[in-house]
Amino acid sequence: MEEFNVAAVFSDHMVLQRNKNIKVFGWGKDNSIVTVSFRGFTVETKVRQERWMAVLPPMEAGLGYEMSISCNDKVITFRDIAIGEVWLAGGQSNMEFELQNCTGGEDVLHKDINPQVRFYYTPKNAYQDEHFYETESASSWEVFGDKGTKAWSAVGYFFGRKLAKELGVTVGIIGCNWGGTSASAWMSRESLEEDRELRSYLEEYDRNNAEKTLEEQKEDYQEYITYQENWDKRVTLCYKENPKIKWNEVLDLCGPNRYPGPINSYSPFRPTGLYQCMLQRIMPYTLSGFIYYQGESDDHKPHFYQKLLTRLIRQWREDWEDDRLPFLFVQLPMHRYEADPDYKHWCLIREAQMRTYQTVKNTGIAVILDCGEFNEIHPKDKAPVGERLALQALYNVYERLEEEKAFGPIYKNFIYNNGGIELYFNYAEDGFIVQGHASGFEIAGEDKQYKKAHASIRNNTIFLKSEDVINPVYARYCWTNYGEVNIFGTNGIPLAPFRTSQKD
Repeated sequence: MEEFNVAAVFSDHMVLQRNKNIKVFGWGKDNSIVTVSFRGFTVETKVRQERWMAVLPPMEAGLGYEMSISCNDKVITFRDIAIGEVWLAGGQSNMEFELQNCTGGEDVLHKDINPQVRFYYTPKNAYQDEHFYETESASSWEVFGDKGTKAWSAVGYFFGRKLAKELGVTVGIIGCNWGGTSASAWMSRESLEEDRELRSYLEEYDRNNAEKTLEEQKEDYQEYITYQENWDKRVTLCYKENPKIKWNEVLDLCGPNRYPGPINSYSPFRPTGLYQCMLQRIMPYTLSGFIYYQGESDDHKPHFYQKLLTRLIRQWREDWEDDRLPFLFVQLPMHRYEADPDYKHWCLIREAQMRTYQTVKNTGIAVILDCGEFNEIHPKDKAPVGERLALQALYNVYERLEEEKAFGPIYKNFIYNNGGIELYFNYAEDGFIVQGHASGFEIAGEDKQYKKAHASIRNNTIFLKSEDVINPVYARYCWTNYGEVNIFGTNGIPLAPFRTSQKD
């Protein structure tokens, strides 16, 4: 690419990060000189290897600015620029879930007045062809109330709205997500190759595509897209005619569901694909940090997930050249499809997420165990998710909130006591709120055969005992893909699921 241009993430209405060096970048012909002028500052830089970057000094928050960028005879001007807080919203479909479809979304769209949130959606492109550059050049930042607002990330919006209200500045959210994607889709090949277990994502992909040309892969994927579009129409008609129809009946009538199709060079679900086609297109736009809601599509390898998530965090921080850049993520809620047994693999994903939070610096975790829906992988109530992420930011990043108010109870340790197990917790100094009766606890002896336990809450500890376990050794709570959630901290955030030992 020799023609001078600015990365698509820069546009009218954009939000630039306050109080940090502001990186402005794009593409052009080698050795050309690019000049960036903004708020009285002018910076010149040279295009090298068809890429250029100018760095502006830190600035305070504000509104209504213009930026001029020129190279040779071409001048690009951006208007209505805000300086505030910028966060990247990554992950899969629950981060992607649109504002218009969430609980209360229509009211928000019609009643929220000047929430000081702006949004940029990184174009969803899985392959760099002519269409890729067309959709990228058509993308731009949006202000609340634009026709595209209804399609904003609901989690991103509620997160940004709360921050804007508490901080008194404009908040920009960069959506960079795609439903159904593994974390491996958002990482480089080099990062996955570093570890034997993570390398399995690449090995499976390479093995499945080794004997097919690029053109054959394209044909396979196009054939799948055509099939799936027709299949989706048949399924929609089935549910319209009979809203209570069972899934196996749908398959009998409509044929097999072939989603996600062939995982090849044209698939958005391939390892490293969206790292190349989406994430790299916006890096290293200056950020305050990342929010992340993902894990559902890695439940087939739950034992690898802590390693995978930890490496992704390091990857993104390396790419933004800031090893302390805040990374706030969501712990998966309760979920199970009606037709599935309780595989307990989501328990392992939740545990991996908690352990990542506890072992990786400058991270935060939003516990939303209570926000799941049975038989629905896309729960609609997204306001608590975004707002709990915002609590993490207000505590971890902005120091505007006391630690106790940002968390619900989190398991700390236990002691054996009077034939039972007494559990201790962080963030439970004021005790617990129980809706109904305390349930979801199990204990086991050396045989690791878990039995339901009676739970007695004693101020800020919980004592477990069972007549079926004479000498208890292990305990766990909500160790299920889907179950009742009824124990909360006094701030309304649920007790996080846990087990006392990973060896059980």
